[in-house]
Amino acid sequence: MKYQFFLLLVFLSVFGFSQKSKVDLKNIEKNLKNPDSPYNYEKLIFKYKGYPKSLDSVEAQYLYYGRNFRNDKVSAIDESFKNLTEAFKQGNFEECIRLGKVLYGKDPTNLDILLVLLRAYDSRKDGSNFMHHLNQFRLLTEGIKNSGNGNSEKTAYLVNSVGDEYILLNILNIGKDYVRGSQPGKDGMIDIWEKDGHRLYIKILYSDL
Repeated sequence: MKYQFFLLLVFLSVFGFSQKSKVDLKNIEKNLKNPDSPYNYEKLIFKYKGYPKSLDSVEAQYLYYGRNFRNDKVSAIDESFKNLTEAFKQGNFEECIRLGKVLYGKDPTNLDILLVLLRAYDSRKDGSNFMHHLNQFRLLTEGIKNSGNGNSEKTAYLVNSVGDEYILLNILNIGKDYVRGSQPGKDGMIDIWEKDGHRLYIKILYSDL
């Protein structure tokens, strides 16, 4: 799903100069499943749902990239997700909230679901729920931005899906005037966005890591 929300200007203002951290997917998988690890999924998701501002950038990456190792995540081809998308297209924000809350319960780090809920809560002037999910969205997308700098194949930004790639492009203000090229990588497809000699590298991780 591609979004051109009023939220874009808000998102653009939240990213500072956090330290980049190399994403070790195997280590993420190991720690998320280890009940004794401080990065155990249940521990992190509890903080994320309750007070997302309490998580740091490393914890954000564990949650975002950890979706690759979850069996309960919501897929874009799921009928429930299609129903949410249809409600959003129709501007039925009451239904978006009803459906979105259920899907959020199943897959709380899904960026598409968070964006739908943000738009729906904004339409209802529900500032409390809006800010809570906005803080979650900021946390996860900052984790993406800290995965690289996009200047080369080795330092490409890492995203879980094409949908997340377009969310990142919107945040980075990369528009339609960029030309995209693609090439296969070791553990993902690398998209190269180019304009006037400037290149931006984004790696879309394969789902079967």
